[in-house]
Amino acid sequence: MTSTRFAKMISDIILTKKGFDIKILDLRKLSAIADFFVICSADSDRQVKAIADEVDDKLSEHGIKCLHREGYESLNWIILDYFDVVVHVFKVDARNYYNLEKFWGDAPLLIIEDEVKPVVSAKTKTRSARSSKKEK
Repeated sequence: MTSTRFAKMISDIILTKKGFDIKILDLRKLSAIADFFVICSADSDRQVKAIADEVDDKLSEHGIKCLHREGYESLNWIILDYFDVVVHVFKVDARNYYNLEKFWGDAPLLIIEDEVKPVVSAKTKTRSARSSKKEK
């Protein structure tokens, strides 16, 4: 599996635990640290842990082992190192403070958005249609 595909796979796992503001930074031309950083935000300590655990569990199921992990003590920022891809799971305040996207500002960036779109019900459409008829 390529490191690009691996980073996208990780972002899909993060989405299953409602991680948000997911960005993939391409570091291949900038650093030997890793090919990609996958960065996401979470609202609480519990969610930070749940996201990190889910990434680790799902990748372990595929025989992919984490080389190093940090941050489980404070749960503000957990780092999972998979050699080519490093995952950063932040609580919102910690992410704003450390601002890795700005620090690695020269890196090409891929923003991952949740594909779930709100469903418009028939009632909503009917009300909208009625409102517009009354206005005419």
